[in-house]
Amino acid sequence: MDISLPIWPRRVHLTRLMSIWRSAGWPCRDAVELDLIAAGWATLLEGAGGHETMRLTPAGIHLLADSRQRNRRALSDHDRLAGRVAANLMAAGRIVWRELSLRARINANDPASNGSATITDEALWAEDEANLQPSHQGKAAWRMARPDVFSVRRTSVEEYLRPTVHEVKVSRADLLSDLRHAAKRASYQWLSCETYFVFPAGVAEPREIPEAFGVWLLNGSIEAGTLDLIRPARHVACKLPFPVWMALAAAPPTRREDEAMQRELADASAAGESIDDAAFEAALRNGSDL
Repeated sequence: MDISLPIWPRRVHLTRLMSIWRSAGWPCRDAVELDLIAAGWATLLEGAGGHETMRLTPAGIHLLADSRQRNRRALSDHDRLAGRVAANLMAAGRIVWRELSLRARINANDPASNGSATITDEALWAEDEANLQPSHQGKAAWRMARPDVFSVRRTSVEEYLRPTVHEVKVSRADLLSDLRHAAKRASYQWLSCETYFVFPAGVAEPREIPEAFGVWLLNGSIEAGTLDLIRPARHVACKLPFPVWMALAAAPPTRREDEAMQRELADASAAGESIDDAAFEAALRNGSDL
């Protein structure tokens, strides 16, 4: 007889189910586990030594797997393509951030209609420090830049960092919107040595993109298609100012899916080595053989 209660799964339930699935299942005996057991998603098992552990039931496994599939389907084409670009950059050894919000300084008097931006040597000063810095000719304006993918080389030499922006567009309307806003393009160039547009084949022709910007073309599906470099971006020397570095330090970079697993394996290996060392030292003190 089914005695499970009709409990609607919430995020806290799904998070705990995943935690139980990935762990030894030691019970916490809190309200969340009470819901899991009452709903029939998890069960308490008693081992030979009398210790209880939590285990997922077939219903709990099905709920967890179904939730993961729905989350994957909920990702927009834009998010999936941005993730693909980020994964390729990380595989090439770059440090990657997604959806950053960075302050960029542009020349408000320059419409940048030809796709080129005015790259200044002035740092990205805070508002209260701006009056302490030497003035430049021409009126400068601040704007928030939100590049889809921002990356730097993994290097200890500042000159080799080569900060790069990749803007992902999955529709022609979105691409044309960026091309109409010169200030937005200029802010990307202020923050990077090279700026690229990434879009599926058929969205636009490479000749429609200003020459200062590089073009990556997606041929095929987002997951299985190829990303082909159609045109390299114009390279401009760019030194990231201190406030940008502070923003990067506060925002965790994107991680590869296998990095978390490797970190867990390393932690487990380190724990095993420490246990072996303790046993060895105890054996030496007791004068026994290992």
